[in-house]
Amino acid sequence: MNPGCDHPLPLGEGRGEGRHGVTVLLLALLTLSACGPTQSAPFAPSTRENPVVGGTSAPDDEAVVALLARRARCTGEPLTLLCTGALIAPDVVLTAAHCLDIFGTEGAYEIFLGARLLPEPEPRGHFARVARAVKHPDYDRASHTFDAALLRLARPLDAPPLPLPEPGWGELETGREARVVGFGDTKDASTPSGERRQGTLRVTSVDPGAFHAGPSPAMSCVGDSGGPVLVRGSDGREVLVGITASGDVACRRDAFNVRVDALLESFIAPFLAERLPPTGPVLALETLCTAACTRDDECPSGLACVPVTEGGPGRCLQPALQEGDYGALCTEDAHCEAGSVCARLEPEGEDACRCFTPCGQSQPPAPEEAGGCTGAPGPGALAWLVWAVWLSRRGGAGACAGHRCG
Repeated sequence: MNPGCDHPLPLGEGRGEGRHGVTVLLLALLTLSACGPTQSAPFAPSTRENPVVGGTSAPDDEAVVALLARRARCTGEPLTLLCTGALIAPDVVLTAAHCLDIFGTEGAYEIFLGARLLPEPEPRGHFARVARAVKHPDYDRASHTFDAALLRLARPLDAPPLPLPEPGWGELETGREARVVGFGDTKDASTPSGERRQGTLRVTSVDPGAFHAGPSPAMSCVGDSGGPVLVRGSDGREVLVGITASGDVACRRDAFNVRVDALLESFIAPFLAERLPPTGPVLALETLCTAACTRDDECPSGLACVPVTEGGPGRCLQPALQEGDYGALCTEDAHCEAGSVCARLEPEGEDACRCFTPCGQSQPPAPEEAGGCTGAPGPGALAWLVWAVWLSRRGGAGACAGHRCG
């Protein structure tokens, strides 16, 4: 396991120093072919697919989930594993803030609940859409101080949340063993990728807001970021005491973890206590080319309200698709008319996939007519990169700094 900004971290024997997460993903995106209606290519296994270094399978840790970039197509789109997360309420996931640095808090995400995400095409579990994401207000990219984020899911999950540290649970101190769980890199080419794994660390130092741990013998790695670090309390039950934030690049010596008890009062408790606003009427799927929006909650199925021109009206769309209407149910592109694709509105379910037709076009536009990467109906990793650039201009995205992250 190895914690990082945008790739799965593995549980392993150690870590290395240097930037690893966001930078690797951006390089992978930038090295893809030129803009066009092509789907994204899978990332290299060394940065995307492997789990916890020196760890073992963790099939029973149901509350440990994988964080993914939300898929826009119903067929042919590879899964993009970003980080790990810990379910702390039926509809709330705690993860690392740097996991959201690329696409920002307004990016499109989903989570995976299950023991095996990869290899594709048959993940063994279920998906749920992320409806809202919030970073800790005092998060610092360079130092990973308060490197924490909370995700509100569009629907609650049927899994017992991890217990948070309550008064009297015990004490986090140097020398204690801790268990880390994640979907990250294993540093072992023979170990199946995308599997939820666990391993044992030993606490080496404790500060008011964070703690370090070393291999005993496992280690978190890229992709494990945001995953839980668990310690047995005074009553013998495991307690969520930390989340993986960073470490050395080689995943061999040091794991830096944010303390959960330092997040409880000012960050986690207010978020858990929030009352969700009542849902109002939303725009019809077949009217999105003509109906303007002003807020995300006016858009169906979690589509975002995005200004398509500066100062112009907002349209409900997915980040990897241009403006368009949604029509009949489908399972693949062949079920849709010419110029349409089978687009994914929800991660799963009978009504998740519908035929998407770009506004005012019966055929897919040529790249020069479409305005570059975002114009074609294919989602593609480059379209995600354009989305990230747009978010960065709004102050939503940034690169990880310091040690390994992801």
